[in-house]
Amino acid sequence: MAESALSRLRPYREVLASRARSQTSYRASFVLDLVSSLLIGVVELAEVSILFHNVVRLGGLEFSQILLVFGLADLCFSLADMTFGHCDNLPAYLRAGTLDVFYLRPQPLLMQLVTSDLSLRRLARALVGLVALVVGLTINDIAWSVPHAVLLGLAIVSGYATFAAMFVWAGGAQFFLVEGAETTNAFVYGGRYAATQAASVWTRPLWVVFGFFFPMAFTAFLPAMWLLGVHEPDWLPHWLGWCAPVAAVWAWALALLSWRWGVRHYQGGGG
Repeated sequence: MAESALSRLRPYREVLASRARSQTSYRASFVLDLVSSLLIGVVELAEVSILFHNVVRLGGLEFSQILLVFGLADLCFSLADMTFGHCDNLPAYLRAGTLDVFYLRPQPLLMQLVTSDLSLRRLARALVGLVALVVGLTINDIAWSVPHAVLLGLAIVSGYATFAAMFVWAGGAQFFLVEGAETTNAFVYGGRYAATQAASVWTRPLWVVFGFFFPMAFTAFLPAMWLLGVHEPDWLPHWLGWCAPVAAVWAWALALLSWRWGVRHYQGGGG
């Protein structure tokens, strides 16, 4: 049975391997892509640093603590962007009628879209998030224990899954919007920005949107608060940091509902 599952996954592995080889075959171009992606991550981290040059604490958090939030969110988003971010190409496929070709293949449509590309340049941006996360874990006084290590692992996996679900949700919405990629980007990339900030300063409407409906607060802020032993904001239960896997399941439920609804709505490129 395990061999059967592996054989079903083999075509996807082959496609992803070919995508990786095609990107690394032109080394100079690949290096430039890595450098540009790295610079974007560094600039975003610098924005946070500059903000804390003007204030000592923001939302009850110091720079060392927000660095942990930033690193966790940025690492998870960058990995999701690398593997699922090319769902942004769906509007171009819809306009050109290219998506119809996907229906001629025996694999599921979503799996074909996900494996249609692999943005290795995002590895450089993920490195920025990883460094920020490691530094944040090192300089903060965390009382490490088995639960702390378990929660950190759950937060990384769940955060990645939540951001990946956001890309799939946005892809499903494109079946209706087609030219409205900026609308979904406000929630996908805006959600990423919100996830790297101190959610304790959010207003209640933002908590409704990015805290619970699109559970960005569960990707980094709430798990980081539990790791740090910080109770911000006071009205949220401290144990919510452990609900990151539940938030990821909710995000995927929204994503698959959006995708299924969009696929049923699609009637072809008309060519």
